[in-house]
Amino acid sequence: MTDTPAQPHPSALPYGTPDAPRIAVRGDAHLEVDPEIARIGITVTARGKDRRTALDDLTRRNHTALDLVKSYGDAVERLETGTFSLTPQLKEKGRGERVHAYHGRVHITAELTDFTALGELTTRLADLDLTHVDGPTWTLRPDSPAHREARQKAVREAVQRAREYAEALGTTLAALVELADLGAETPEPLRPAAYARTMAYDMQDATPAPLDLEPQRQHIHAQVNARFTLHPPTL
Repeated sequence: MTDTPAQPHPSALPYGTPDAPRIAVRGDAHLEVDPEIARIGITVTARGKDRRTALDDLTRRNHTALDLVKSYGDAVERLETGTFSLTPQLKEKGRGERVHAYHGRVHITAELTDFTALGELTTRLADLDLTHVDGPTWTLRPDSPAHREARQKAVREAVQRAREYAEALGTTLAALVELADLGAETPEPLRPAAYARTMAYDMQDATPAPLDLEPQRQHIHAQVNARFTLHPPTL
C-alpha cells in the first residue's frame, strides 16, 4: 500500500523561491469627486370619506406632481412611479367593520442631473397639497469614469509600492504574478453607501423656505492585492 502525497491546501498563499522571490503588496486609492445624480423621493397622499373621492384626489395630485417634474425636460434623467396604496381606516369605536376614511398614497422617484433646477423643483413639489419630498441623495452613475480612475490609481500605487520594496533590496521587479480586487476571493458583505444624505420636506401647511441643496462630494475607494516576482537580490 502506497501513501498518497499530501496536496497543498487550496487557500495556501504562493511563496517564491530563492531564484524567483515573490512580493505581495496592496494598492489603495481614494478619490473625492462631484456627484453626477441627485435622487429625490416624492410621496403624494389623499384622504377621503369614501373610496372614490380619495382615489380621484390621489389621481389628480399624482398627475400634477408628474407633470411638474416632466416640465423640467432634460434636467430629469429618470422618473419612476413606485408603490401605490389605497387603505381603508376603520372607526376606533363601534361594532363591525365600519370605514371612517380612505387613505391613498403614491410614491415617485426622480433623478436629476441639473442641480440648478433641483432646488427649484424640490421647492415647487414641496408646496403642492399633501405632497412629501425626501432627498436629495447624491450619487454617481455605476459606469462613472471616476470608478475606473480609482481602480487604475490603486493598481499604479500597488506597482509603485512593490518597486520601492524591490529598490530597498537592491533589485527590480521581474513579473506580475497576480492582481485581484480586494475581497475578490472572499467577497465582503455589502455596506450601506456612505454618501447618502436625506432631508425631508413637508410644506403643505407652510411657506417654502430656501433649501440648502449644495451637492455633496462623493468618496470613492478602490483596493487591489498584487503579487510580483523579483530578480534575485544580493543580500
